[in-house]
Amino acid sequence: MDRDEPTIPEALRRDLLHARHVASDSAHDVVVSALASPHDHVRVLALRAGAAHDWLYAPDWERATSDASAQVRREVALLLARHRDVLRGDERLLTLLGDEDPLVVDAAAFALGEWESASAVDQLIAVATSHDDARCRESAVAALGAIGDPRSAETVIAALNDKPPVRRRAVVALTNFEGPEIDAALDAAREDRDWQVRAAIDQLDRDD
Repeated sequence: MDRDEPTIPEALRRDLLHARHVASDSAHDVVVSALASPHDHVRVLALRAGAAHDWLYAPDWERATSDASAQVRREVALLLARHRDVLRGDERLLTLLGDEDPLVVDAAAFALGEWESASAVDQLIAVATSHDDARCRESAVAALGAIGDPRSAETVIAALNDKPPVRRRAVVALTNFEGPEIDAALDAAREDRDWQVRAAIDQLDRDD
């Protein structure tokens, strides 16, 4: 539970949850006001409702992208994953991909994979190869697999030497690439010391 959540008026929480599902002038007013709330979770709920009804404009997305709260910034990335029509959304995601909070980076990488954003390949490669947090490297590898740009094949192959969750993700990501080096990498992964990596290979064989 959010640390500031107990102080949020229950009526406001209820109104924001209602606004997400029912569009009305009063709901719109509640959302617009809540975007400036001092409570992180209220701003998150307002973003969800605003995105659901296309009530968010460029300045709203800009402020949320640079919000002081990592929770809010992560929500922006998750929302952008589902709202590809947002103006300059991929630029905002690239900004969030460089965030200091690993969970924000994780969400931004996921969203860029959903967008299949070729413009993000270089930054995703950087995350996949050098980020301190394995969750971020894993998400970046998954995104590179979804995008399938040949420039990233070497990076995804190299991820087979990372931690087990990253290696498992790399196995799946490699299915979006072709070439003898891909086949060789997958063959080598059949002997991985982690059984779940080997199981991922077995699943690929069953899917063929």
